[in-house]
Amino acid sequence: MRKLTHSEIATKRTKLDEIKPSDRLPVVVVVDNVRSLYNVGSIFRTSDGVLLEKLVLTGYTPRPPRKEIEKTALGATESIPWEYIKDPVEAVRKFKTSGYHAFCLELTDEVAPYYDVSPVQYPLCLVIGNEITGVSKDVLSECDEAIEIPQFGIKQSLNVAVAYGVAIFELNRIWRASRNRSQ
Repeated sequence: MRKLTHSEIATKRTKLDEIKPSDRLPVVVVVDNVRSLYNVGSIFRTSDGVLLEKLVLTGYTPRPPRKEIEKTALGATESIPWEYIKDPVEAVRKFKTSGYHAFCLELTDEVAPYYDVSPVQYPLCLVIGNEITGVSKDVLSECDEAIEIPQFGIKQSLNVAVAYGVAIFELNRIWRASRNRSQ
C-alpha cells in the first residue's frame, strides 16, 4: 500500500460540470442557527463528500462568502447548492410541503438511532442545530422524527459538524445501498 499523490487524487475527482441532479443524495439539510463560521465551512465540505442535494442556512448562521467558511469548506461552497431562509421553521415547512420527511438530529424523549432510517423515508429534510442549544423548540415541533447518535462516554453529544458528518454519511450509505439493490 502507498499513499496517493495529490495529482492521482485529482484524477479521480468529479468535475463540477459533470454532476447530474440524479447523482445527488436526496437530502436537504437545514442548519438552524449554527454560530461558528468554521462549523459552517466543515458542514459544506462534508456535504460535498456525499454530494448533498442542498444546504439551507437559517437564522444567524453565517453565509458565504466568508474567508473563515472557505478555510474549512475548501471550495465546497461552489459544489453544494445552498440558500438562506431567515426562519428555520419556514424552511422545514417548505420542504415538508414538497414531500420531504423531516428529521432532526437531536436528543429528545422520542428518538431513533441515526442508522435506523429507512430508504422509503427519502427524500429527507435533516435539521441540525446550534452548538449550545441544539435544534430550537419551534423547529423541533415541525419535525416528523428525531434521530440521535448513541453516546457511550461521559459526554452526551458531539460537535455539530462532527455529528452531522457521522449522520449524513450513514444516511448516504443507506440511500446508495438501496439504489444499488434496486438496479
